Amino acid sequence: MVLPNILITGTPGVGKTTLGKELASRSGLKYINVGDVAREGALYNGYDEEYECPILDEEKVVDELENQMAEGGAIVDYHGCDFFPERWFHAVFVLRTDNSILYKRLETRSYNEKKLGDNIECEIFQVLYEEAMLSYKEDIVHQLPSNTPEELEDNINQILRWIEQWVKGHNP
Repeated sequence: MVLPNILITGTPGVGKTTLGKELASRSGLKYINVGDVAREGALYNGYDEEYECPILDEEKVVDELENQMAEGGAIVDYHGCDFFPERWFHAVFVLRTDNSILYKRLETRSYNEKKLGDNIECEIFQVLYEEAMLSYKEDIVHQLPSNTPEELEDNINQILRWIEQWVKGHNP
């Protein structure tokens, strides 16, 4: 059976990991957190002092994930999307969160002031939505609100219905 690959993206703190893990457990697709993959394989090329985090080696990440993506049935979670090959994904879901809610979520992560401010700005200016729209065919990019537990549940159900339809249409 052919299964779709899904990308869940958005500013840090919008709920990608919560959504991705829950979706994987309910759909049977495999969950891939790019941050975890990078940590496990040390797929970095330096350290960003200003943001206090390692710098992702995007080519190494793509090489590392290539086989899993070719198999299909993956839910990929990452806050960027422009370096993944377009052919990998059948749907891209960009999560959006209200700035006041996002600020509180990021504050609990002990982000420094610069990192916190830049991430809020990133959300205000829809940077990741724009990136997704430029990186993939517009008809596979979807924005979803991610502010409340109810919206999380709605998003899970909406994506589960999408998966079901996709599987029906691609498996005679």
